[in-house]
Amino acid sequence: MKNVFVSLFMAGVLVTTMSSCRSSKDAAMLSSINGEWNIIEINGVAVVPSPNQAFPFISFDTTTGKVSGNSGCNRMMGSFDVNAKPGTIDLGTMASTRMMCPDMTLEQNVLSTLRQVKKYKELGKENIALCGSSRRPVIVLQKKTPTVKLSDLNGKWMIVEAGGQAIPEGMEKQPFIEFNLNEKRIHGNAGCNLINGDFVADSEKPSEISFSQLITTMMACPNMEVESRVLKALDDVQSFGQLEGRGIGLYDADNVLVMVLIKK
Repeated sequence: MKNVFVSLFMAGVLVTTMSSCRSSKDAAMLSSINGEWNIIEINGVAVVPSPNQAFPFISFDTTTGKVSGNSGCNRMMGSFDVNAKPGTIDLGTMASTRMMCPDMTLEQNVLSTLRQVKKYKELGKENIALCGSSRRPVIVLQKKTPTVKLSDLNGKWMIVEAGGQAIPEGMEKQPFIEFNLNEKRIHGNAGCNLINGDFVADSEKPSEISFSQLITTMMACPNMEVESRVLKALDDVQSFGQLEGRGIGLYDADNVLVMVLIKK
């Protein structure tokens, strides 16, 4: 039944994409690609993630010209020209992290195909076609529904990793952060001093978050190394996402994991 569903789904997508990238006087506006998108089709073939694996995805920030996402194993990042002619985009300079996964086939396919992209076109309200120089659709995107929502952050979380290093267990003041969604504020402890401040989120980009106006108490402790790492990581945070079996990950502007949170 699942295979039948996928086939019917793909038939609908393919009918749409066959004519989606022909020349048109009404080019798509840049704002139409803003936000996060699952990669659901590559060169006419449906992307079917492995069990417990999410779709590869890509995120466009049409204000800054930054592009980021995950190609199936590694996080990817790059930039695009926000002043380019509407409907045109060049993703040939994408870079990625270098983690190895059991099967790199999907990832290699995603990255190689993104290098071919020259144009984009709307496919209804929920889909975008990325096209090559021949105007043939090479990738189909579908608006992403986040696996973890901002509302899921509400409450208290233990900080178990910061700056790429685990937080030692048994500290007198174990680092934590607590989100108050109603007031858009955070409270916590960095390992020595208390933390208070605001967070900023964007409804158009549901996985983005940053912290502003963070203030701490000024008590001195024998070892401030952990606290320094925690505060530096919080200052760098730009997005969040679900970590398989590990809680919530917070990432910097280059999509590098800078902090891991576990629900208290």
